[in-house]
Amino acid sequence: MEAKLVQKLQYPTWVDLDKFQRKRSGSVRFSRRMKEEKRVQVFISAHMQPSITSNRNRSVASEVSCTFKSFPASILEPGGFHAPLDEALILKNKSQEIEQYLDGRCIYLVGMMGSGKTTVGKVLSGVLGYSFFDCDTLIEQAVGGTTVAEIFKLYGEGFFRDKETEVLRKLSIMHRLVVSTGGGAVTRPINWKYMHKGISVFLDVPLEALAQRIAAVGTNSRPLLHHESGDAYTKAFKRLSSLWEERSGAYENANARVCLENIAAKHGHRDVSALTPATIAIEALEQIERFLKEEGEMPF
Repeated sequence: MEAKLVQKLQYPTWVDLDKFQRKRSGSVRFSRRMKEEKRVQVFISAHMQPSITSNRNRSVASEVSCTFKSFPASILEPGGFHAPLDEALILKNKSQEIEQYLDGRCIYLVGMMGSGKTTVGKVLSGVLGYSFFDCDTLIEQAVGGTTVAEIFKLYGEGFFRDKETEVLRKLSIMHRLVVSTGGGAVTRPINWKYMHKGISVFLDVPLEALAQRIAAVGTNSRPLLHHESGDAYTKAFKRLSSLWEERSGAYENANARVCLENIAAKHGHRDVSALTPATIAIEALEQIERFLKEEGEMPF
């Protein structure tokens, strides 16, 4: 008779990296700086759903969150992303083609609010075996769990931008990360100094599509949209248009550009909303490959 058991374990522990490296498995990787520390503190959160037909047969799904000193990593989600088979194969092949030429450099995703940096970033981190970080989440954690909207309200945008720069500085000394940046991170030249230690990728999404996305989920979590009048779409579109005028030149500093309108046209779609995160991630990898070849770091 088949018996089902669900367990969830959570516990902190220290991993000795010397021992860990003798028996490597999975896609958890550590930066050179972490290796020099010889061990890293990790928080294990395992959600186990074993299906037991005998004492030998069971399957376990787990999530692992790592902390390096006082700098928490995001949760690694094995198997958390599912793409159609053809897209999954293309992602796998393309990531394998460029991974060795990346040489562990971080990938920074830049773009307007609502451009899908977090969603696409998680896809890229999964196929490259990188860890994923969201700058806004790290800033919230650094301010005691205060949300971005509350930080803007309590301390002002300048305080938030200072924290954002500090987060990017810390991330820039690490390796094998995909980083989702805030929409305004591109406005400070110092931030580009840190991001150019890796490879920056601009997700270029039409303003109409951005406004539709933001209106669909609401504007409450978007502090820069609070002062506009009108319905959610109109409010979002007005403010996005203004922000685009301010920031469009800064986005040109990115090493690679992923234009969703071009991708949609290539695939025969009239609307960029028809594009899947995997399709956008494939284009991102292709544009990164193009950059590496133009820089002479990857053969044609």
